[in-house]
Amino acid sequence: MLKNKKALITGGSRGIGRAIALEMAREGADIAVIYAGNEKAAKEVCQQAQELGVKAYCYQCDVSSEDEVIKTLPLIIKDLGGLDIIVNNAGIVRDALIPMMKEEDFLSVIQTNLVGAYHIIRHTSRHFVKQRSGRMINISSVVGISGNAGQANYAAAKAGLIGLTKSCAKEFASRGITCNAIAPGFIKTEMTDAVGEDKMQAVLCAIPLKRAGEPDDVANMAVFLASEKANYITGAVFAVDGGMSI
Repeated sequence: MLKNKKALITGGSRGIGRAIALEMAREGADIAVIYAGNEKAAKEVCQQAQELGVKAYCYQCDVSSEDEVIKTLPLIIKDLGGLDIIVNNAGIVRDALIPMMKEEDFLSVIQTNLVGAYHIIRHTSRHFVKQRSGRMINISSVVGISGNAGQANYAAAKAGLIGLTKSCAKEFASRGITCNAIAPGFIKTEMTDAVGEDKMQAVLCAIPLKRAGEPDDVANMAVFLASEKANYITGAVFAVDGGMSI
């Protein structure tokens, strides 16, 4: 489905990002994985992708820093031999109720989860505009739609991604570029593994399908949106949440 395509995935060393990177590799895309600090995990993803018969490279880059993004993206495009797909998945959490939330924790989540995606979009858009094609995929969250107590910073960033997605879709559509968002619900990752059993049961009760999702559930949607089958889809938000948001 993605044979000979070139894909960049931020936050691609673990969880949802890892699943997206490997699923795109299975579909034939050469991949670039951006990671913040876990070099070992990133290299493991690249090795697994290479075993699938595609090119794979990893790069340490803090997407919240525009300078680092500007320095890293030309290397990625050179190594891959082009770029067709970007997936903005990099994100952090700094949970606390609003009265107890430190301003630095609010701002750091916004800077990484939202501004980081803006940096990637801004500095790949010229490449996409020049070639008159490209796929932009932003990983938002169900909490960006519904909000969540104790996650005002995370919800605000993920809601911002939805607005960014719709604006990008309108700006770039005439150039053959699509931009869509995926809003995962409760997905089994290292982040959700830290949730206690009582809270886990409460969350599952709120999901119509009565189970947590798998990273591959999100990856499958990302592959579809990156493919030619999604040519006429842009500015959309796809909930992959087992019905949690309905």
